[in-house]
Amino acid sequence: MPAQLFACTPSRLATFDCPRRYRFAYVDRPAPPRGIPWAHNTVGAIAHLALYRWWLLPRAHRTPDEGASLVERTWQSSGFRDDVQSQQACTTTAEWVRRYLTDHVDPRHEPLGVERTVAAVTDGLAVSGRVDRIDDRGDEVVIVDYKTGRRELGDDDAAASSALALYVLGARRTLRRACRRVELHHLPTGDVASFEHTDRTLREHVDRAEATAVAITRATDAVAAGADADAAFPPAPSASCSWCDFRSLCPEGRAASETRAAWDGLADRG
Repeated sequence: MPAQLFACTPSRLATFDCPRRYRFAYVDRPAPPRGIPWAHNTVGAIAHLALYRWWLLPRAHRTPDEGASLVERTWQSSGFRDDVQSQQACTTTAEWVRRYLTDHVDPRHEPLGVERTVAAVTDGLAVSGRVDRIDDRGDEVVIVDYKTGRRELGDDDAAASSALALYVLGARRTLRRACRRVELHHLPTGDVASFEHTDRTLREHVDRAEATAVAITRATDAVAAGADADAAFPPAPSASCSWCDFRSLCPEGRAASETRAAWDGLADRG
């Protein structure tokens, strides 16, 4: 019998960067409670939702001002220090969306998909994921991913993203179109980072993803057979543990990182 494919999303594979975090999120049942809501996650979710809904509007209504209005109408206050900071973040995010739609988007060019799910299979994976936007650029389609974080992005970030590489494979299989270009659209700065994948670079990403899936399966099977979960899914402590939803449950993570307020990740703290 052929080996069973590992069903996953790119975000699930990425969580195994810290095996303990993966265990908390996907193995332990019931799953342990997550930590505080993060204000920067609220910003990202609202910006993505506004851009998604903007493309659903009749073409005549797709204006930059309407994009900003969608941010304001769907705004939530989760994770912010107070109402003043929340309102400042809302105003900032609305301006990011307005500027992005003004400078980078032609409402007449219909994308092939927004929040479109694509899927692909490899020798070891059945992977699926939802792409922020898939553009039709003539001879090929382009994967577009929106980013709202503090850190500015470059072409190396686009090249290094395993999620984007797997979306390329998913778009090829789902849409039956040529696809190799991926783009990160950084809303705070308006910068676009891009990369053109080759068969070699895609193979490298697939190899890493399949190796991760093998490691996950081995660890999960070991726990099911009675192994100690902490040994099978060890922590990978680093400064980035500050942002982990399960930091309160991980002594190693707390020791390696500083405590963060829920609004510390904002690109513009206000």
